[in-house]
Amino acid sequence: MSTATATTDRQGQRPKQKQQRNFGALWLLLPSMVPILVLSVYPLLRGIYLGFTDARAGLNVEYAFTGLANYQEMLSDEMFWSSFRIGFIWTISVTLIQFCLAMGLALLLNEKLRGRWLARILAVVPWAMPPVVVGIMWSLVYRPDAGLLNEILYRLGMGDVGTNWLADFSTALPAVIVVGVWAGMPVTTVILLAGLQGVPHELHEAAAMDGAGRWRRFRSITLPSLSG
Repeated sequence: MSTATATTDRQGQRPKQKQQRNFGALWLLLPSMVPILVLSVYPLLRGIYLGFTDARAGLNVEYAFTGLANYQEMLSDEMFWSSFRIGFIWTISVTLIQFCLAMGLALLLNEKLRGRWLARILAVVPWAMPPVVVGIMWSLVYRPDAGLLNEILYRLGMGDVGTNWLADFSTALPAVIVVGVWAGMPVTTVILLAGLQGVPHELHEAAAMDGAGRWRRFRSITLPSLSG
């Protein structure tokens, strides 16, 4: 009788202990959740709400609810669709180019090469740089008067020293696409490299013994393993 009572007591205490652990975990998450709620979630919800009003910038400005009027005006604005088209081109271009280059770099870093540890460190340098530093550095590269890119092209006899890469749309969009690819490649490379290291090496050895080339092994083994 005493054994059954003790068993029942332990079973009753387990849900309480679990609730206490969950409550303790919430307290640990609270310091990181408060800044996210205050600086990200609340401004997002506030911005969505203001989108249905005639609010203007300023302090203590009165506003009224206008429904979908702002969104109807936005959809009929040519500037919005132009910005949307540019953003769409930038997103697709950066994603595709970044993935292809990061995949090639990850495959290279996954090989047993001399100095591989140094190459892996250098590959994540752009990720460690603050966005402000990245912006300043690339603005110096694209400067029309003393930019690094103009100087290199001039030395090679392929361009003019005074080309303003960020002033013309035909060159500004490719220029910022290059910056986006360069800044995002480290994270993508690290993720793909981690996935490549999880692919069993025995599969590649068996496929190589069967006569499969590098491209066939990549298409039939590496890609399915990464997607799975």
